[in-house]
Parts: sequence; C-alpha cells; structure tokens
Amino acid sequence: MKIVDANIILRYLLNDTEDLSAKAADLLENNEVMVPNEVIAEIVYVLEKVYKIKSEEISSSLMELFDYDNLQVNDHEIYTFDKKLNKLLKS
Repeated sequence: MKIVDANIILRYLLNDTEDLSAKAADLLENNEVMVPNEVIAEIVYVLEKVYKIKSEEISSSLMELFDYDNLQVNDHEIYTFDKKLNKLLKS
C-alpha cells in the first residue's frame, strides 16, 4: 500500500499541472492508497485558504474521491479548534 501526501491529491483534484496531474491520476486510480487524516486536513486548508474554494465544493470533491475502492482513509477522530474544518468533518 502506498501513502500519498497532499500534493498528490491536490494535483489530482485541481488538474492544474498536466504532467503531475496525470501521474497523480495514475497513482490514485491504479494502486492501493492510504490518505492519512493529517493529509486530508492539509488538503482542506490549501483548497480553502490558497485556492479560495468553498467548503461545500471541497467536501463534495473529497467525498467522491473517498468512494474509490482502492483508497483508504484513517478512521481516527480529528480534534481541532478550526470551526470550518470541524463543520466539514461533520458533513
């Protein structure tokens, strides 16, 4: 199983760099992959703060991604004081 970092997921979701986005797609679509909770938190932060994407769109994109059979996410509960992240985690 491979563990991916935020850059892999971001390139996949944003499809903003042809070469890297294609490599990310190949990795995510053709391998057993683990996405740690810390990586998910970083992805949410970057999409919201850097790319100014609304939390509803972030949630929808991530939920669709997490439906992939080959992708596993840690089942640990995340505690944070970040109100927006808490809201997203509960949706």
